[in-house]
Amino acid sequence: MCTAATYQTKDFYFGRTFDYGSSYGEEVVITPRKYIFNFRKEGVLSNHYAMIGTAYVANEYPLYYEAVNEKGLAMAGLNFAGNADYKEECEEKTNIAPFELIPWILGQCQTVKEARIQLEKMNLVNISFSDQLPLTPLHWLIADKNEAITVESVKEGLFIYENPVGVLTNNPTFDKQLFHLNNYRYLQTTTPDNTFGKDLSLDVYSLGMGGMGLPGDLSSQSRFVRASFAKLNSSSDNDELSSVSQFFHILDYVSQPRGLCSLGNGQYEITIYASCYNTDAGIQYYTCYDNHQITKVDMHKENLDERNLVRYPLITKEQINAQN
Repeated sequence: MCTAATYQTKDFYFGRTFDYGSSYGEEVVITPRKYIFNFRKEGVLSNHYAMIGTAYVANEYPLYYEAVNEKGLAMAGLNFAGNADYKEECEEKTNIAPFELIPWILGQCQTVKEARIQLEKMNLVNISFSDQLPLTPLHWLIADKNEAITVESVKEGLFIYENPVGVLTNNPTFDKQLFHLNNYRYLQTTTPDNTFGKDLSLDVYSLGMGGMGLPGDLSSQSRFVRASFAKLNSSSDNDELSSVSQFFHILDYVSQPRGLCSLGNGQYEITIYASCYNTDAGIQYYTCYDNHQITKVDMHKENLDERNLVRYPLITKEQINAQN
């Protein structure tokens, strides 16, 4: 399971945790403007916006988990098991396979508003990448510096939700995730007043008591509450180092240590990697479960007018700075 979030200081930041039982060999992948996307039902896109993100590359095709394009539009797909429903082809719609959605949107759209126009005529079709790579049930967070939306294809159709918190986890559907925040409207970052009883003197024995009741488990609904509370109340300086550091601290609030979420047979779900993008600068930062050092990849240091993918395997081994 995973958590995606946005964060605004001087620049706009976007990223996610990727929580799973094992790695697929994902990489940082830059897709230049002239890479040829062959869509299963909608032809060829041979000239498009460049993008950078985390992807598994299969047959030289980038299967993006999340990405940001050169115009600052960001998008992440998160597991949506039990709810995602993909359709048969419809002649009146734009028929896009779910694994094609990130390239289709980021390749052509500069803003969430432009993405919404594409989505309103879209049909997510039940076409797998290959027999070896069947479709993953997903829903998506799409964001720019002005707004965020959540996109879900369910049995009732394709739904586009305004996302005022700029956070997404997994299940349930986003409207229910958002409604659940009502149960935590009492949370605060300051010390709460004593309203238990006017004649009873109760001590403030610790800082942070305004957050009592914040859920601490790893379920997707609880992570949504916890990440939203952290993001909406987060504070940092506006410079790049402070902003990136703070964003990773927000993601740390929902990260998964090995041993707490058992998958059986000695396997555990962990936060395999966490990503942070400066969407204004086209820079991806990431950490891995066994490498806490932040690694940086700048898309604009590559030739974005090429056709071939630029690939950087994730640095997964711990990088420790020996100070003496």
